[in-house]
Order: sequence, then C-alpha cells, then structure tokens
Amino acid sequence: MEILIMVGQLLLGLSILVGVHEAGHMISAKWFGMRVEKFSIGFPPKIFGKKIGETEYMIGAVPLGGFVKITGMVDESLDTDALSGPPKPYEFRAKPAWQRLIVMLGGIIVNVITGIVIFSALTFTYGEDFLPAKEAEKFGIAPSKLGEQLGFRTGDKIVKINGRPFAEFNDVYAPDVILGNGSYYTVERNGQLLDVPVPKDFMDRLSDSEEAFFVAPRDPFVVEEVVPGGPASKAGLLPGDQITRVGAQDIRFFSELQQALALNANRVEKPSLLQRVVNGVSGKTTPPAPADKITDVQVLRSGAPVTLRMRIDEDGKVGFRPKSLLSFSNRQFGLGESIPRGTKQAFGVIGAQLKAFGKIFRGEASARKSLGGPIAIAQQYGGKFDWQKFWFLTGMLSMVLAFMNLLPIPALDGGHVMFLTYEMLSGRKPSDKFLENAQKVGMVLLLSLMVFVFFNDIFKSIF
Repeated sequence: MEILIMVGQLLLGLSILVGVHEAGHMISAKWFGMRVEKFSIGFPPKIFGKKIGETEYMIGAVPLGGFVKITGMVDESLDTDALSGPPKPYEFRAKPAWQRLIVMLGGIIVNVITGIVIFSALTFTYGEDFLPAKEAEKFGIAPSKLGEQLGFRTGDKIVKINGRPFAEFNDVYAPDVILGNGSYYTVERNGQLLDVPVPKDFMDRLSDSEEAFFVAPRDPFVVEEVVPGGPASKAGLLPGDQITRVGAQDIRFFSELQQALALNANRVEKPSLLQRVVNGVSGKTTPPAPADKITDVQVLRSGAPVTLRMRIDEDGKVGFRPKSLLSFSNRQFGLGESIPRGTKQAFGVIGAQLKAFGKIFRGEASARKSLGGPIAIAQQYGGKFDWQKFWFLTGMLSMVLAFMNLLPIPALDGGHVMFLTYEMLSGRKPSDKFLENAQKVGMVLLLSLMVFVFFNDIFKSIF
C-alpha cells in the first residue's frame, strides 16, 4: 500500500507540474497567433485525446513528462515535413525571434510562478516553525568541524549574541552576525560564560564547508518515517522507534546518531567490474568481495528494547526521517508577508541546485550519489499522504523543473533559448537543418541522462 501511495503522489505531483509547464508554452504560443496542434500530459502511446478547435488535448501512457506541438517548430518529434515549404503566418518559424523566445520561456516562467505560489500558500496556511532560544539551551549545541574550529564545544549553551539575549535559535545564523565586524557569541560551558568571536573570514570558511550549519541544537528524537526499500526498512525499523545504541555507542541525540552511523558505514572497497575483467583476462585471481558490514542497532519500541541488524550505507545513512522531541513554536504570517517569504524559499531551491551542480562539475561530489530519478523522488514523497509535505515537495520540484529546463541543452527549453538569443544578438537565424541536428544531439544527451538516473535509482534501491 505504501508503494502505491508513493507512486500516486509522484504521478499527481508530476502531472500538475508538467500540465502547468506545457500550458505556459501553449498559452503564450496562442497569444502570438501560433497554431498549437497537440497538448499532452505524458508521452505516447495516447490513452485519451479530444480535439478542441485546432488543438488535440491528450493524456499519454508514459507519465514522466509532456509536450506541446507547435506548427513550424523543430522539436523532439523531429517532424520536418512541415518545414519543407515557405513559412505560413501561423507557424512558429514565421514569428519574430522575441515572440519565439517568450514562448520557449513560457513553461519555465509558469513553473517559477507555480513554485512561488506554492511556497507562499504554505507559509500563509501553516506559518513557520521555529525553535525558541530557551528550548535550545536544554541540551546545548553540537558543533560541526567548522564550529569546533571557531571554539564551540559539544554541550555549549549559546546564551547571548553580541552581548544581548536572543529570542530564537535561528538568530545564531543571522547575516548581520555572520557578516558583521566584531561579532561574537557568549556560551555557557561548565557553569562559566565564555565569548566565541566570529572571524573576519567566517563567510568564506562557511561557504567552503560542506556542512549546512556550524552549530546545531542537540535534540533527542524518534523515528518519524522510514524510507521504503532503504537499509532501515530492510532491518525492520518502524515509526515511533527511539534509537538508543548503534554498535558500541549509546545514542541520545541525533548528532550522536550521525557520528555513530559515520563510524559504522560500509566503506569496504570492492573490486570494480573493469578490474574483475582485467584479472580474468590476465589469469589473476580476483579476491572475493568482502561481505557487507552489519551493525547492531538497538531501539526502544513501546518501552521494550529491540535489536536490529542493519547495513549502513557508505554515506552513513540508513533511510529514515527523524522527529525532534524539542518543543518548537509557530508564527503565522499575513498574505503580504507570506509572498516575499515564499519567493525567497522558492529561489533558495534554485540556489541549492546551482551549488550542487557546481560541486559535481568540480569533482567535489559524486553524480551517482547526487542525482536522483523517479524512484528517489517517490521515496521523498513517502508512503503516507500529507498535504503539507506533498505541496512542499511539489513546490521544490517545480523550481527544479524550471532550473533543469533552462539548461542550454538542445531538446530542452534552454537549448531553444540559447539559439534564439544567438539569433537576436547576431541577426542570423540558424538553419532548420542545424536545429534538427542539434535537437538529435540534445535528445541523445537527455535520454542518456534519463537512463543514468533511472538505473542509478534502481541500483541504490537494491544495494
């Protein structure tokens, strides 16, 4: 049942986003007098179709995308027969470059607007949870490596910022503190008050750090949700479990769990497929791959201790979402306040995507570990339906879809935007033959990426 709920949420979310994306192309095309032959959610074969006016509206059997077919445009259908004659007034190719550019940006713009609307609506409806500073003082903080370099220690209680008390823990990360001159934190450590200064190059060091925060509150936790198919699920971890021990280490706070999982991660080097082939050809004996390391994980379930046998992946993750047992507060916002906050959240997703791609291209992050496909997205939605979580993930996907479509790859909207921008700047339009060949190259790249992320999903789910 959980798998059906995951798949259902994925299909619903994608159908909404693909629908609004393609509607952005179609509405802008019709606005400029272009003929739209087909509007499809999902790829062929066709399940359902109805022609209204000049446009056939379709539902395709493959629900992982969609398309709009505009007369006179070189697109993924590679139908070039319609391009053999002179352009007719209602064709895409007959319109000015600026109009064609707006049509190609239409889907991306609507996805951005959708993301902003979703995040603004979530902020308006649910408000914003925050951790009061006094609540964070209960158990103190857990510093990252960067936090330790600054002078923080595990269990420190941050009581003042720049000599003044503060209301909520997020004030610790305030830009005016991190970027300010002479900023400092006052911590209580073993009954004494100590000042921890913020160095002048702190922003640079924070940007270079792979860790999200330099300090975080230590929080006791329970398991909120288990990712189906992950190591935790296979070991029998259940929502409501309280993890009390990993291997030989006792666990009380989530930060302690993260450290214990990292220490017990499966980082055993196995011979690669290439190495095994080379050894086979040369007659060398390939040593057997060592068995996976299995760790005892003790949990408290309904007041009774239960021991699970768990494989911890090489990143020190097992596949569950924690629920903090600290008491968070909530603040509500009016519509006027919700829109700028929602907009900031939406564009924060694109900022995170840019950083992630930068790390991949610089070789600082693995594409195999970083990229996910439909299975990974479905697992994020989870096996229980929650409207707040559904719309939050759908809003994130809307911004990711906008970002991915703007990449300058032929067969994506960004490829068309790249060629149209060249045409507008140079005054020379690329030939239809060039656009057709570029589309073919782009489709090969895109299909290769799709195959990679799909099989990568399967590999990560199985192993």
